[in-house]
Amino acid sequence: MKTLISALLLGCLSLPAWALDTADQERLSNIQQSWAHIQYQLPDNQRTAAFATLATQTQAFTQERPTLAEAWIWSGIITSSWAGAQGGLGALSKAKAAKADLERALSLNPKALQGSAYTSLAALYDRVPGWPIGFGDADKAEALLKQALQYNPDGLDSLYFWGDHLYRQDRYGEARAALLKALQAAPRPGREVADQGRREEIKALLDKVGQNIK
Repeated sequence: MKTLISALLLGCLSLPAWALDTADQERLSNIQQSWAHIQYQLPDNQRTAAFATLATQTQAFTQERPTLAEAWIWSGIITSSWAGAQGGLGALSKAKAAKADLERALSLNPKALQGSAYTSLAALYDRVPGWPIGFGDADKAEALLKQALQYNPDGLDSLYFWGDHLYRQDRYGEARAALLKALQAAPRPGREVADQGRREEIKALLDKVGQNIK
C-alpha cells in the first residue's frame, strides 16, 4: 500500500484566518509545515517514524478541540500519510482510522479548509484496495472529488487529485486538462515546500498521462 497514499495528503491547504483563533491557526500551521518537511524533504526510511510522532500530536489536538473540523482533517491527513509511508496491508488499519477522522470533519463542517476533507477522503477511496480487502471505491472517490471542486475549483490539491483520479480511470485527456489547470494555481504564502512538492508530483503525473495520449 506504499502507493496507497504516498502522494496523499493535502499538506498544502490554506488556513483561513477568519475561521480559526490565533492559537488554533498557529497549531495547524505548525502541523502543515511538519507534514511538508516529512513528506518532501525526509528520506523514505525516516518517514514512517516521523509521521507516527506527528500523528500523536494531531490526535491529541482532536481530543483537545473535538469540535474543530480542521483538527480532524489534519489528523486524517497525517494518519493517511503514515499509512502510505508504512506500506503493506498492515497500513490498512491506519487508512480506516484516517477515513473515520475525515468523516468526522465532514460531519462538523464540510466547508472547512475549502472542503478539503472531501478531497482527502476521495484520495483514500482512490488508493485503498477495494472489497474484500479494503474500502476502495472509484465511484465514491469521483463523487467526493466533484464536491471538493465545488468548494475549491482552482485549488492545487483539489485539481491534482481530480487529475490523478481521471488518470486512474484512463480518462487521459481530461486528466491532462485538470493537471495543467492545477499548475496555474496561485502560490500560498508559507506553504512553499508543500507547493513545490505537489507541483513536482503534478509534472510527474503529466509525463505519465502524455505517454498514454496518442
